Amino acid sequence: MRRITASLYARTALTLAIAFIVFQAAASWVVVRTLIVPVAERSADDLAGLIVLSAQTWVELPPDTRAAFERELARRHGLRLTTVDVGATADAPQFAFRPQIEAALSRRLGDAVVLRGVPGTVTAWLDIPVGGHDLRVGFFPDRYAVRPPLAAIAVIALGAFLSLLTALFLVRRLTVPLARAAQAARQVGAGQLPEPLPETGPAELAELARRFNTMATEVRELLDNRTTLLAGISHDLRTPMTRMQLNLEMLRDDPSPVRIDRALADLADMNRLISGYLELARTTQPEQQTSLDLAALLDELAQESGTPWQGRAPCEVRAGRLALRQIVSNLIQNAQRYGGGTPVELVLECEGRGARVVVRDAGPGIPDEQLDKVFRPFYRLEASRSQATGGTGLGLAIVRQLAETNGWKVKLKNRATGGLEAVLEIPR
Repeated sequence: MRRITASLYARTALTLAIAFIVFQAAASWVVVRTLIVPVAERSADDLAGLIVLSAQTWVELPPDTRAAFERELARRHGLRLTTVDVGATADAPQFAFRPQIEAALSRRLGDAVVLRGVPGTVTAWLDIPVGGHDLRVGFFPDRYAVRPPLAAIAVIALGAFLSLLTALFLVRRLTVPLARAAQAARQVGAGQLPEPLPETGPAELAELARRFNTMATEVRELLDNRTTLLAGISHDLRTPMTRMQLNLEMLRDDPSPVRIDRALADLADMNRLISGYLELARTTQPEQQTSLDLAALLDELAQESGTPWQGRAPCEVRAGRLALRQIVSNLIQNAQRYGGGTPVELVLECEGRGARVVVRDAGPGIPDEQLDKVFRPFYRLEASRSQATGGTGLGLAIVRQLAETNGWKVKLKNRATGGLEAVLEIPR
């Protein structure tokens, strides 16, 4: 039971049910106190007045007409008048609003009245001493007792039921998407990529589903990148480690400065590879933004890399300096390495809505179908892992990851005149 009520749907439904039950009870109490009881008291007073008036009239009538009067009362009003002892010694049957009728009769007669009944019958009797006669007056409670206004109670009950049903329907519309999101979150936590959540329903739930789908995709891509990263580490480090192990074994028998230099070169390769992996791993956190002059930063990078740079007026942006420097530096190095020895062109376009850093080369370019693939970790256009023909395949992966983490856009496109153009877009 506790497990069932632990769900949001069950708790909300239970809360609404209790609230509607309390509301119905309060509404019923208001109807009883303001409608049913006043009507019952007025009806009881009318009945008491009719009984007293009928008894007084019976006394004043000539004896020979009293029988006709009694028959007329029984036919029209269901009242029985008689001087005969009917044997009403038991308590009268219980019926609705009996206390109100007894109170009204007591007020009319000036004495406490308790209704009596004949065993085996449903008639209520009372004694009225009037005009020297002891009259017995009987009536049928089902005819004179005030019935509760069932229509009002039915309306309240139906309204509460429909309101509860509607509330449960709305709650289910809210809890079902949340339960589906919880199930998808468990799948993401287990390293799986769940089916995209339906981006429908209220705006808040649609936005939640949209955000969750984006998060699930990013988490899956992150896991894939980490898997690829570990695979790349094990693959790329194995070769220099094997060479270094071989050189160390050969140093036992033939100590040689050349072999020591080779071992040191292998260590340098390993250090460079590990540095690249760490740079990629650090790109998942955005850098704190500061106000900086993008033109001045490009001037520094152009001087360091020997890239022609025309210079231009200051261009103020808010960005992470280290991330921005890393991206532009990697793009320049990529253009110098794969541009076929052609000059690299660095351009800054500073506009009202944003700034664009463009790095161009006149090399062979990249096939259109591979323009997006080169941003994957360890993806290289040529199959070898030689440092003479390329790097580790992490440069553009670091560029893309840094850009997305900091809210920028980077894209590659082939130039119509030949070569490749890399564009970094920074919102202002």
